[in-house]
Amino acid sequence: MLRLTPLPPGLSFSNPAAWLSTWFGAGLMPIASGTWGSAAALPFAYVLLVAGGPDAGPYWLGAAALVVFLIGIWSAGVYCRYAGVGDPGAIVIDEVAAQWLTLTVAPPRLLPFVLGFLLFRVFDVLKPWPASWADRSVKGGLGVMLDDLFAGIYAAIVLWGIERWLL
Repeated sequence: MLRLTPLPPGLSFSNPAAWLSTWFGAGLMPIASGTWGSAAALPFAYVLLVAGGPDAGPYWLGAAALVVFLIGIWSAGVYCRYAGVGDPGAIVIDEVAAQWLTLTVAPPRLLPFVLGFLLFRVFDVLKPWPASWADRSVKGGLGVMLDDLFAGIYAAIVLWGIERWLL
């Protein structure tokens, strides 16, 4: 039987920070929570891109990524305080915002979405500078969110290049 990661003591789902920081529980998966958080971001990204249409969809997704990034600074900060840890694995709202940022350059099709997902995961794990700097140096909710933002920017640049020259 699959056992989800429990919330930190004192934090319950009656607090919206628990729902948001774990992206509605996706981050509570016991293995590869960041990958689950990135995957949970994909359907929302698709809907935003399609609803906005080819002209406005990327802007809708970018605006949503910004809003989630700002909410994430708050909700991740709350979760970190309860957990007593700098960047608990259960927090995946950072993956959601950065995955959406990555996909702002992708059309809503399967191959670009899969490539965007994989590229973001690679950059999130490797943490090239300045993501590695942010991961080590910036604390609290902003620190949780910032390293993924840099990984999302790198992934978006590479995905844009692939889209432009190879697909």
